[in-house]
Amino acid sequence: MNFTRWSARLPGTQRRAARGTEGSVPAARGEYAQQLGHLSDTDDPDDPDDVAAAAAAGVPALEDFSVRELLGRLPGLVALVYGPEHRIAYVNDAYAAAFGPRPAGTTVADTCPEAEELGLMPLLDQVLRSGKPRTVKSRRTQDGGSYTVTCLPVDSPHLDGGGVLVHAADVTDHAEAAERLRASERRHRETAVTLQRSLLPQDLEQPDDLRIAATYQPGGTDAAVGGDWYDVITLGAGRTALVIGDVMGRGVRAAAVMGQLRTAVRAYARLDLPPHEVLQLLDGLAAEIDASQIATCVYAIHDPNEGKLVYASAGHLPILVRDEDGTVRRAEDPTGPPLGTGGWLHASGSIALPPGSTAVLYTDGLVERRREDIDEGVAALARALSGASGTPQVVCDRLLRSLGVTAEHDDDVAVLVVQHPSRKGADAELFHNAALELLGGVEAAPRARAFASGVLSSWRFPVELRDLGVLATSELVANSLQHGTPPMRLRLRRTDRRLIIEVTDGDDHLPRRRRAETEDEAGRGISIIATIASSWGSRRTPGGGKAVWCEFALPD
Repeated sequence: MNFTRWSARLPGTQRRAARGTEGSVPAARGEYAQQLGHLSDTDDPDDPDDVAAAAAAGVPALEDFSVRELLGRLPGLVALVYGPEHRIAYVNDAYAAAFGPRPAGTTVADTCPEAEELGLMPLLDQVLRSGKPRTVKSRRTQDGGSYTVTCLPVDSPHLDGGGVLVHAADVTDHAEAAERLRASERRHRETAVTLQRSLLPQDLEQPDDLRIAATYQPGGTDAAVGGDWYDVITLGAGRTALVIGDVMGRGVRAAAVMGQLRTAVRAYARLDLPPHEVLQLLDGLAAEIDASQIATCVYAIHDPNEGKLVYASAGHLPILVRDEDGTVRRAEDPTGPPLGTGGWLHASGSIALPPGSTAVLYTDGLVERRREDIDEGVAALARALSGASGTPQVVCDRLLRSLGVTAEHDDDVAVLVVQHPSRKGADAELFHNAALELLGGVEAAPRARAFASGVLSSWRFPVELRDLGVLATSELVANSLQHGTPPMRLRLRRTDRRLIIEVTDGDDHLPRRRRAETEDEAGRGISIIATIASSWGSRRTPGGGKAVWCEFALPD
């Protein structure tokens, strides 16, 4: 079978007028001659004079070659099919070696199972119907081979109903290399995800006065793992630090930087500093860890005695708070630049968190979308939050669904939901506060002891715990009277888990525990507190002054 004879009978004008000739196998002798270099770019392949001139120059004509022989020696797999039933006219040696010989005249559907495996049957129909070439890439057969297949329409009066030339290139090696690369990327991503998750808190601390849940979801398989993190840190005296941040990077390096920042936040939190001072320390540390990577962060402190969140933000998205009636408020400025940029003095702000309200801290993966302003995403989150009720974990899940975050999301997402429950009935009886202004001189100490004894008796504490509470009150008040300055205040607080005793005064010198010598008449107060209490601590208060506190765990 000589394909040249078929194509040579089609004049150029007929070929151009024929339906669906775009992308067809070239048929005119002159067109083949130009492809083989017989004619120059200025010569007309349909001009007999130009063709004759090429022949006179000793250039071989296309009919001097056997197309069957050329196709037979091609390393690519070649087959020619014709008619609406796709009957086989020819397969070359490479095709026969790969899939076996194919009898001429039989249909592809009956004798070519590889066509079904490669999904060629619909492709052959499309090419025959449209007259346009089609290509499918890296299709796999059952024996594990991969092929890229191109189907070209062939117009010839010798092919009843038209034909299709099929060319398949064996890309098995490339496909296997690509699969090895994908497997390597999957392992790298799994390593980063494992590292990321291991650096996040495994069990969130649950303060007495708050209910908290958090969710971290890595980006889809096509997205590298980022450096999102969150944390909950109990500070003592009923206060809680809430943290969420995002390292602006990808992969294991971002996760490692995130882990260092999270560890540093926990260390700085133990100093019980105001939020803006914590961010100031983190800013310098972030630049030392890796100057090329910056991070955003929000650090907030909840004090149940104040009913609000005091926060500082380093380039992070605003905290949202949903009130009990469904109204959503957004934390306003101050917001400083991201961590690691340096040269900025951060400041603290506050937002009310009354009983019955819910606060949401989140990273940009929750609200940022391509071709959409991020403020629109924050507004969408606010709308979703206004209708979200239930436990903190339920709220987390609802927000993810409302914002369209799925397993294939293109960015990491971290969400921290904090609820300040509105307690009623028997539950409310487990939470009480009492306070006394410490006025006067030395008579303030016995008055404080009498006040503590009466309050603890009214809260129905066991005698032993009541006596310990009165002793701790006496030592804290005595320490404040000796070393502090007015105004002074005693505060007692009970939760369902602990008794908290706190004394504040106007002096900002923080006490420390020291070893008192035998002959010393003072200096044992803090040591006594540390011995009898479950925990104790001190901190500077906004506007100057300090607070010294201790806690006693309640019996089960």
